[in-house]
Amino acid sequence: MTMQLVGPYMTTTRYNRKQKQSKSKKLQQAHNEHEAWLKRMGVGKTNLPVDHKGNRTGIHDIPDYKVNQPAVKLSNKIAAHGPAKESNTYSGDRQLLGIATMHKSNMVPVFADKKDDAKDIANMRR
Repeated sequence: MTMQLVGPYMTTTRYNRKQKQSKSKKLQQAHNEHEAWLKRMGVGKTNLPVDHKGNRTGIHDIPDYKVNQPAVKLSNKIAAHGPAKESNTYSGDRQLLGIATMHKSNMVPVFADKKDDAKDIANMRR
C-alpha cells in the first residue's frame, strides 16, 4: 500500500514529541515587569464584566438615541443624482467598412475615409 492511499490519520509528523520549555527566571521577571507596566498604562489585562453564564459583556451601555433627538428635523428622502447623460449615437458622417484584427486580437474599426488603414493593419503596421 502506498502512502497516498492512506488517510490523514496516518502521519509521520508528531506534534506532541517536544514539550514547551518553561521560561527562565530572568525572562519570567521581565515578563512580569512588562505586564505591570502595561497595567499602569491602562493597557494590561483587566477584569472585564461578564454575565451570569460567564460570557463577556460590553463595558459601556448602548445610549438611548430617542432621548437626545436633534432640533433639526431629518428626512428619509434620497437626493437625485443629477440629469441623465446623453447617449452616444452614430451620426453617419463616417462609413464603417468593418472591424480588423491587429496585434494580439486587438479589434480596430476601419472607416471608408482612411482606406490606407486597412492596408496598414493587414501588414501589421501601427
